[in-house]
Amino acid sequence: QVQLVESGGGLVQPGGSLRLSCAASGRIFRISAMGWYRQAPGKQRELVARITSGGSTNYADSVKGRFSISRDNGKNTVYLQMNSLKPEDTAVYYCNLDLGPTIQYWGQGTQVTVSS
Repeated sequence: QVQLVESGGGLVQPGGSLRLSCAASGRIFRISAMGWYRQAPGKQRELVARITSGGSTNYADSVKGRFSISRDNGKNTVYLQMNSLKPEDTAVYYCNLDLGPTIQYWGQGTQVTVSS
């Protein structure tokens, strides 16, 4: 059994910052990558940022230069630092744990709302 516990969402004004955290626990033998996805109302879930076990990262074009993903391998935790937030960043953010080609887990989601 694998669990992902997310935290850090909330309401923030445009231009503000938030930091999301996701801690993975349970029967985890080897992590391929961890990442963050988001889903806004009426839209498909999309990749925000992803980091591999080797530290390689990739970001959605819409967040490059504003968001930063990092990992603490010893704690199986991934972070998403979100700066210069915009109203269009409003969405439910989901943590993703990639253990291999066919083994993935998702967090329960945390709401991020950017509004004045």
